[in-house]
Amino acid sequence: MNIILFTLLALIAEVIGTIGGFGSSMFFVPIAGFFFDMKTVLGITAIFHVFSNISKLVLFRRHIDWRVTLAFGIPSVVFVIIGAWLTTVISFRFDQLVLGIFLITFSATLLARPSFHLRPSLTTSTVGGGLAGFLAGFVGTGGAVRGLCMAAYDLEKNLFVGTSAAIDLGVDVSRAVIYTESGYVSQAGYQLIIALILVSVVGSYIGKILLQKIEQENFRRIVLLLILAVGITVLIKSAWPLITTA
Repeated sequence: MNIILFTLLALIAEVIGTIGGFGSSMFFVPIAGFFFDMKTVLGITAIFHVFSNISKLVLFRRHIDWRVTLAFGIPSVVFVIIGAWLTTVISFRFDQLVLGIFLITFSATLLARPSFHLRPSLTTSTVGGGLAGFLAGFVGTGGAVRGLCMAAYDLEKNLFVGTSAAIDLGVDVSRAVIYTESGYVSQAGYQLIIALILVSVVGSYIGKILLQKIEQENFRRIVLLLILAVGITVLIKSAWPLITTA
């Protein structure tokens, strides 16, 4: 029953992640944290996300801004390797707490200022991509940071999802190699990934269908609301052990 519940929740995470454009890990990592230890979560998330992004690239292959992909993708890959390697040598106790506060603060700020837009500059892309990559490697999810930057650019919704998937694929392949080499995924974990591959394909397809029903003017707000919801979820999950032991 736990496996069935986990698979269904993973499917929901994949659908929402596709609609939001920031990938399923934003919801998948907190969900998986209720079933597995953190290193296993990192391992299966990375491998799951590789297939998730391949599915999105097939579905959104005509909607990729390669200039934005390279500007975000290169620093993301460099820093995801650094973040993933750090998980093998240190443990940051309050990583999820800090991430939750960050997501809530920035998504709420952009929701309160709907007219605010970042200028698509190399500096913004490099800093945003680097931070997103590092968080993906170190805490398992950095898509919301990238989503915040790309939402501020106000990209067309299909272009947003396709470009985000192209960036994320390089990030996930890089960290998946480090995690698997470090033994983060057990034999049982690899068996579970078989089901998650199917989830990635079905969830991405459902997400694409639902995305076409969303008006462009509402897309940015939906993305930011989803990121805000993730931030609140991560904050509650990370703060709860501190509250109960106080």
